[in-house]
Amino acid sequence: MDKLTSPKVIKEIIHKYGFRFNKNLGQNFLIDSNVLEKIIDAAEINEGTGVIEIGPGIGVLTQALAEKAGKVIAIEVDAHLIPILKETVGEYGNIKIIHDDALKINLKQIINSEFPNMNVKIAANLPYYITTPIIMELLEKRLNIDSIVVMIQKEVAERMVAEPGEKEYGALSVVVQYFTRPQLITTVPPHCFMPQPKVDSTVIKLNVRKQPAVAVASEEQFFKVVKAAFGQRRKTLVNALSNSTSFKMSKDEIKQILKKLNIQETQRGETLSIMQFAELANAIS
Repeated sequence: MDKLTSPKVIKEIIHKYGFRFNKNLGQNFLIDSNVLEKIIDAAEINEGTGVIEIGPGIGVLTQALAEKAGKVIAIEVDAHLIPILKETVGEYGNIKIIHDDALKINLKQIINSEFPNMNVKIAANLPYYITTPIIMELLEKRLNIDSIVVMIQKEVAERMVAEPGEKEYGALSVVVQYFTRPQLITTVPPHCFMPQPKVDSTVIKLNVRKQPAVAVASEEQFFKVVKAAFGQRRKTLVNALSNSTSFKMSKDEIKQILKKLNIQETQRGETLSIMQFAELANAIS
Protein backbone atom coordinates (compact mmCIF):
# COMPACT_ATOMS: atom_id res chain seq x y z
CA MET A 1 0.00 0.00 0.00
CA ASP A 2 1.31 3.45 -0.96
CA LYS A 3 1.83 6.12 1.68
CA LEU A 4 -1.54 6.89 3.22
CA THR A 5 -0.56 10.50 3.89
CA SER A 6 -0.67 11.12 0.13
CA PRO A 7 -3.77 13.14 -0.86
CA LYS A 8 -3.72 11.35 -4.23
CA VAL A 9 -3.83 7.93 -2.55
CA ILE A 10 -6.58 9.04 -0.15
CA LYS A 11 -8.70 10.35 -3.03
CA GLU A 12 -8.25 7.08 -4.93
CA ILE A 13 -9.29 5.04 -1.89
CA ILE A 14 -12.38 7.05 -1.02
CA HIS A 15 -13.42 7.09 -4.69
CA LYS A 16 -13.00 3.32 -4.96
CA TYR A 17 -15.24 2.70 -1.96
CA GLY A 18 -17.63 5.58 -2.57
CA PHE A 19 -16.74 6.92 0.88
CA ARG A 20 -18.14 10.25 2.01
CA PHE A 21 -16.74 12.19 4.94
CA ASN A 22 -19.15 12.30 7.86
CA LYS A 23 -19.09 15.72 9.53
CA ASN A 24 -20.97 14.34 12.52
CA LEU A 25 -18.08 11.93 13.17
CA GLY A 26 -15.43 14.64 12.78
CA GLN A 27 -13.52 12.79 10.08
CA ASN A 28 -10.31 14.57 9.02
CA PHE A 29 -7.51 12.40 7.64
CA LEU A 30 -3.88 13.38 8.28
CA ILE A 31 -1.87 14.09 5.11
CA ASP A 32 1.37 15.34 6.64
CA SER A 33 4.08 12.70 7.14
CA ASN A 34 6.16 15.00 9.38
CA VAL A 35 3.29 15.31 11.87
CA LEU A 36 2.79 11.55 11.68
CA GLU A 37 6.43 11.01 12.64
CA LYS A 38 6.10 13.38 15.59
CA ILE A 39 3.11 11.40 16.88
CA ILE A 40 5.03 8.13 16.57
CA ASP A 41 8.11 9.59 18.26
CA ALA A 42 6.04 11.02 21.11
CA ALA A 43 4.31 7.67 21.68
CA GLU A 44 7.69 5.97 22.25
CA ILE A 45 6.59 2.55 21.09
CA ASN A 46 8.52 -0.63 20.36
CA GLU A 47 7.92 -4.36 19.92
CA GLY A 48 6.97 -4.66 23.58
CA THR A 49 4.23 -2.06 23.23
CA GLY A 50 0.53 -2.68 22.69
CA VAL A 51 -1.36 0.27 21.22
CA ILE A 52 -5.04 1.08 21.19
CA GLU A 53 -5.96 3.49 18.41
CA ILE A 54 -9.33 5.20 18.58
CA GLY A 55 -10.80 6.30 15.27
CA PRO A 56 -8.24 4.97 12.75
CA GLY A 57 -10.09 6.39 9.73
CA ILE A 58 -8.43 4.91 6.64
CA GLY A 59 -5.41 3.73 8.63
CA VAL A 60 -2.87 6.56 8.25
CA LEU A 61 -1.69 6.39 11.88
CA THR A 62 -2.56 2.69 12.17
CA GLN A 63 -0.02 1.77 9.50
CA ALA A 64 2.74 3.79 11.15
CA LEU A 65 1.96 2.34 14.58
CA ALA A 66 2.01 -1.25 13.29
CA GLU A 67 5.52 -0.79 11.92
CA LYS A 68 6.81 -0.01 15.43
CA ALA A 69 4.49 -1.66 17.95
CA GLY A 70 4.06 -5.28 18.93
CA LYS A 71 0.31 -5.13 18.44
CA VAL A 72 -2.30 -2.53 17.48
CA ILE A 73 -6.01 -2.62 18.25
CA ALA A 74 -7.85 -0.14 16.01
CA ILE A 75 -11.38 0.76 17.15
CA GLU A 76 -13.53 2.36 14.44
CA VAL A 77 -17.19 3.34 14.85
CA ASP A 78 -17.93 4.02 11.15
CA ALA A 79 -18.92 0.81 9.35
CA HIS A 80 -18.07 2.37 5.97
CA LEU A 81 -14.38 2.52 6.97
CA ILE A 82 -14.01 -1.14 7.97
CA PRO A 83 -13.57 -2.53 4.41
CA ILE A 84 -11.17 0.33 3.63
CA LEU A 85 -9.07 -0.50 6.70
CA LYS A 86 -8.98 -4.15 5.69
CA GLU A 87 -7.42 -3.08 2.39
CA THR A 88 -5.04 -0.41 3.69
CA VAL A 89 -3.68 -2.20 6.77
CA GLY A 90 -4.98 -5.75 6.37
CA GLU A 91 -1.54 -7.05 5.38
CA TYR A 92 -0.19 -6.30 8.86
CA GLY A 93 -0.41 -9.36 11.07
CA ASN A 94 -0.17 -7.31 14.25
CA ILE A 95 -3.30 -5.19 13.65
CA LYS A 96 -6.77 -6.10 14.87
CA ILE A 97 -9.66 -3.96 13.65
CA ILE A 98 -12.72 -3.68 15.88
CA HIS A 99 -15.94 -2.10 14.65
CA ASP A 100 -17.34 -0.49 17.80
CA ASP A 101 -17.83 2.73 19.75
CA ALA A 102 -14.80 3.50 21.94
CA LEU A 103 -17.09 5.12 24.51
CA LYS A 104 -19.12 1.92 24.87
CA ILE A 105 -16.59 -0.86 24.42
CA ASN A 106 -14.93 -2.51 27.44
CA LEU A 107 -11.40 -1.16 27.11
CA LYS A 108 -10.23 -2.79 30.32
CA GLN A 109 -11.21 -6.19 28.95
CA ILE A 110 -9.44 -5.49 25.67
CA ILE A 111 -6.24 -4.53 27.48
CA ASN A 112 -6.33 -7.67 29.63
CA SER A 113 -7.08 -10.05 26.76
CA GLU A 114 -5.13 -8.50 23.88
CA PHE A 115 -2.00 -7.18 25.58
CA PRO A 116 -0.70 -9.70 28.14
CA ASN A 117 2.70 -8.67 29.50
CA MET A 118 2.85 -5.58 27.27
CA ASN A 119 3.15 -1.87 27.98
CA VAL A 120 -0.10 -0.37 26.73
CA LYS A 121 -0.48 3.07 25.18
CA ILE A 122 -3.23 5.04 23.48
CA ALA A 123 -2.65 6.86 20.20
CA ALA A 124 -5.28 8.65 18.15
CA ASN A 125 -6.32 11.49 15.92
CA LEU A 126 -9.46 12.15 17.95
CA PRO A 127 -12.62 13.63 16.47
CA TYR A 128 -13.18 17.00 18.17
CA TYR A 129 -16.71 16.16 19.28
CA ILE A 130 -15.62 13.27 21.53
CA THR A 131 -12.23 14.55 22.71
CA THR A 132 -13.15 15.30 26.33
CA PRO A 133 -15.52 12.32 26.85
CA ILE A 134 -12.91 9.90 25.47
CA ILE A 135 -10.05 11.25 27.56
CA MET A 136 -12.18 11.29 30.71
CA GLU A 137 -13.22 7.71 29.98
CA LEU A 138 -9.58 6.64 29.61
CA LEU A 139 -8.50 8.37 32.83
CA GLU A 140 -11.43 7.80 35.16
CA LYS A 141 -11.58 4.05 34.38
CA ARG A 142 -7.98 3.81 35.60
CA LEU A 143 -6.95 1.68 32.67
CA ASN A 144 -3.55 0.04 32.81
CA ILE A 145 -1.96 2.38 30.27
CA ASP A 146 1.35 4.25 30.28
CA SER A 147 0.49 7.23 28.13
CA ILE A 148 -2.00 8.82 25.76
CA VAL A 149 -0.82 10.61 22.62
CA VAL A 150 -3.66 12.29 20.78
CA MET A 151 -4.27 14.98 18.22
CA ILE A 152 -7.02 17.27 19.43
CA GLN A 153 -8.33 20.80 18.97
CA LYS A 154 -5.62 23.30 19.93
CA GLU A 155 -7.73 25.22 22.44
CA VAL A 156 -8.63 22.01 24.28
CA ALA A 157 -4.97 21.02 24.51
CA GLU A 158 -4.13 24.46 25.90
CA ARG A 159 -6.80 24.02 28.57
CA MET A 160 -5.29 20.69 29.57
CA VAL A 161 -1.84 22.17 30.28
CA ALA A 162 -3.02 25.53 31.69
CA GLU A 163 -1.75 26.68 35.08
CA PRO A 164 -3.66 28.51 37.87
CA GLY A 165 -4.33 32.12 36.97
CA GLU A 166 -4.27 31.56 33.21
CA LYS A 167 -7.50 32.22 31.32
CA GLU A 168 -7.53 28.67 29.88
CA TYR A 169 -7.27 27.10 33.36
CA GLY A 170 -10.44 25.26 34.33
CA ALA A 171 -11.96 22.01 35.51
CA LEU A 172 -10.45 20.10 32.57
CA SER A 173 -6.97 21.39 33.51
CA VAL A 174 -7.33 20.17 37.08
CA VAL A 175 -8.75 16.75 36.21
CA VAL A 176 -6.20 16.01 33.45
CA GLN A 177 -3.29 17.14 35.64
CA TYR A 178 -4.66 15.13 38.58
CA PHE A 179 -4.31 11.92 36.53
CA THR A 180 -1.44 12.79 34.16
CA ARG A 181 1.52 14.97 33.32
CA PRO A 182 0.43 16.66 30.08
CA GLN A 183 2.98 17.75 27.48
CA LEU A 184 2.33 19.71 24.27
CA ILE A 185 4.14 18.10 21.31
CA THR A 186 3.34 20.16 18.23
CA THR A 187 0.72 22.43 16.66
CA VAL A 188 -0.90 21.17 13.46
CA PRO A 189 -2.48 23.67 11.04
CA PRO A 190 -5.63 22.85 9.03
CA HIS A 191 -3.78 22.24 5.73
CA CYS A 192 -2.31 19.05 7.23
CA PHE A 193 -5.70 17.34 6.93
CA MET A 194 -8.20 16.20 4.33
CA PRO A 195 -10.73 17.73 4.51
CA GLN A 196 -9.34 20.76 6.31
CA PRO A 197 -10.85 21.54 9.74
CA LYS A 198 -11.63 25.17 10.57
CA VAL A 199 -9.27 25.33 13.54
CA ASP A 200 -5.70 24.42 14.47
CA SER A 201 -4.98 21.09 16.11
CA THR A 202 -2.35 20.05 18.66
CA VAL A 203 -0.64 16.78 19.41
CA ILE A 204 -0.53 16.34 23.18
CA LYS A 205 0.99 13.59 25.30
CA LEU A 206 -0.56 12.66 28.63
CA ASN A 207 1.88 10.68 30.76
CA VAL A 208 -0.33 8.73 33.14
CA ARG A 209 0.70 9.06 36.78
CA LYS A 210 1.19 5.94 38.88
CA GLN A 211 -0.55 7.83 41.67
CA PRO A 212 -2.75 10.95 41.38
CA ALA A 213 -1.01 14.32 41.70
CA VAL A 214 -2.55 14.91 45.15
CA ALA A 215 -4.02 12.77 47.91
CA VAL A 216 -7.74 13.25 48.54
CA ALA A 217 -10.07 11.65 51.07
CA SER A 218 -12.72 11.24 48.39
CA GLU A 219 -12.22 11.61 44.65
CA GLU A 220 -15.95 12.12 44.19
CA GLN A 221 -15.87 15.05 46.61
CA PHE A 222 -12.72 16.45 44.97
CA PHE A 223 -14.34 16.46 41.53
CA LYS A 224 -17.52 18.00 42.93
CA VAL A 225 -15.55 20.88 44.44
CA VAL A 226 -13.65 21.44 41.19
CA LYS A 227 -16.85 21.35 39.15
CA ALA A 228 -18.62 23.77 41.49
CA ALA A 229 -15.66 26.17 41.57
CA PHE A 230 -15.57 26.47 37.79
CA GLY A 231 -19.30 26.10 37.20
CA GLN A 232 -19.74 29.83 37.65
CA ARG A 233 -16.34 31.24 36.76
CA ARG A 234 -17.18 34.85 37.57
CA LYS A 235 -18.30 34.06 41.09
CA THR A 236 -15.99 33.93 44.07
CA LEU A 237 -15.32 30.54 45.65
CA VAL A 238 -17.59 31.42 48.57
CA ASN A 239 -20.55 32.09 46.29
CA ALA A 240 -19.81 29.27 43.86
CA LEU A 241 -19.58 26.65 46.61
CA SER A 242 -22.49 27.95 48.69
CA ASN A 243 -24.72 28.05 45.59
CA SER A 244 -23.88 24.46 44.72
CA THR A 245 -26.40 21.77 45.65
CA SER A 246 -23.53 19.31 46.16
CA PHE A 247 -22.66 20.63 49.62
CA LYS A 248 -24.65 21.09 52.80
CA MET A 249 -22.75 24.03 54.18
CA SER A 250 -23.66 27.63 54.81
CA LYS A 251 -21.76 30.54 53.35
CA ASP A 252 -20.32 31.33 56.78
CA GLU A 253 -19.07 27.77 57.22
CA ILE A 254 -17.39 27.91 53.83
CA LYS A 255 -15.78 31.23 54.75
CA GLN A 256 -14.33 29.65 57.89
CA ILE A 257 -12.86 26.76 55.92
CA LEU A 258 -11.28 29.10 53.38
CA LYS A 259 -9.80 31.18 56.22
CA LYS A 260 -8.20 28.08 57.78
CA LEU A 261 -6.70 27.19 54.41
CA ASN A 262 -5.37 30.72 53.85
CA ILE A 263 -7.61 31.19 50.83
CA GLN A 264 -9.09 34.65 50.41
CA GLU A 265 -12.89 34.97 50.32
CA THR A 266 -12.62 36.98 47.12
CA GLN A 267 -10.62 34.35 45.24
CA ARG A 268 -12.09 32.51 42.29
CA GLY A 269 -11.56 28.86 41.39
CA GLU A 270 -9.20 29.77 38.56
CA THR A 271 -6.59 30.91 41.11
CA LEU A 272 -6.40 27.65 43.08
CA SER A 273 -3.73 25.00 42.55
CA ILE A 274 -4.57 21.31 42.49
CA MET A 275 -3.15 21.00 45.99
CA GLN A 276 -5.46 23.76 47.24
CA PHE A 277 -8.44 22.07 45.61
CA ALA A 278 -7.49 18.85 47.38
CA GLU A 279 -7.23 20.59 50.75
CA LEU A 280 -10.54 22.33 50.17
CA ALA A 281 -12.29 19.10 49.18
CA ASN A 282 -10.92 17.32 52.24
CA ALA A 283 -12.27 20.11 54.48
CA ILE A 284 -15.78 20.43 53.00
CA SER A 285 -18.54 18.12 54.11
